[in-house]
Amino acid sequence: QVQLVESGGGLVQAGGSLRLSCAASRNTFSINTMGWYRRAPGKQRELVATITSGGSTNYADSVRGRFTISRDGAKNTVDLQMNTLKSEDTAVYYCNARGLTYNYWGQGTQVTVSS
Repeated sequence: QVQLVESGGGLVQAGGSLRLSCAASRNTFSINTMGWYRRAPGKQRELVATITSGGSTNYADSVRGRFTISRDGAKNTVDLQMNTLKSEDTAVYYCNARGLTYNYWGQGTQVTVSS
């Protein structure tokens, strides 16, 4: 079992930046893939970015070039640096940790971008 706790959400103006952090309750070296997803009002949850234990990253087309995901095995964290934020980035952002036999989610953190 892994508990995931997100932090760093908030209100920011369009064009601004935020950094989200997700802290895992145990060592993350063995976790295959960690990532961030989001759910905007009235929409389904969607992938934002993922990073594997080997450091390979994947981004949604809508955030590529603006967001950067990183992972710190020593701190058991996965961060999402979000730059040049747009109003359409407004959503609840969820941290995820998954492997072949598990799939864990955090409670989510709200990001609101005002135009």
